[in-house]
Amino acid sequence: LGVLVPNEYVAEYVARHPDRLIGFCSVDPQDFDAVDQLDHAVQTLGLRGLKMGPIYQNVAPTDSRFRRILKRAEELRIPMLIHQGTTFCADVSLEIANPVQLQSCAIEFPRLPVVIAHLGHPWINETLVLIRKHRNLYSDISALFYRPWQFYNALVTAMEYGVLHKLLMGSDYPFTTPQQTMDALRAVNRMAENTNLPRIPEAAIEAMIHRDTLDLLGIG
Repeated sequence: LGVLVPNEYVAEYVARHPDRLIGFCSVDPQDFDAVDQLDHAVQTLGLRGLKMGPIYQNVAPTDSRFRRILKRAEELRIPMLIHQGTTFCADVSLEIANPVQLQSCAIEFPRLPVVIAHLGHPWINETLVLIRKHRNLYSDISALFYRPWQFYNALVTAMEYGVLHKLLMGSDYPFTTPQQTMDALRAVNRMAENTNLPRIPEAAIEAMIHRDTLDLLGIG
């Protein structure tokens, strides 16, 4: 299937394991019928969330083509997971990838739960102040423990901003597994051993692992 994974394929796969999986759809803002595609994915295929990637779809979150999709997602009462961060691809623009671009969307669509993937890295501080500022914004920690120093600093900064409770588990599967991510999270304070560096409370780490993300996003 390559990079493009049809919503029908996702729905079919989820149907094989409905007790374990919840499917998210995706639509391309450049398609004139993107909103109709979203309706079909949710109302016919039974998918329960939206995944978007402006940097890959080459449409900024501030673009009217993107916002019409968010408006419909809010009406459908589904959450959105968004890759609003960097990428290794050479032919895309980082200008539309900064998480700050989501600020106006959060204001315009306050009932749309949004999860910023990978803490929006490398714009981690921007992501943290955004999720502190907007009640409907969250972020996941997936794909961060590959860079241990960045991972530790991200969690310390989240602690200092008081937003550890808005961070969600994510594994970046199939590149890694949930267990590997949990193991790395529980080991994050090794960075502070034998130093005066701050430590992430163990209770906060366990809370992140066991947080009821589905309930927070309204799909529990």
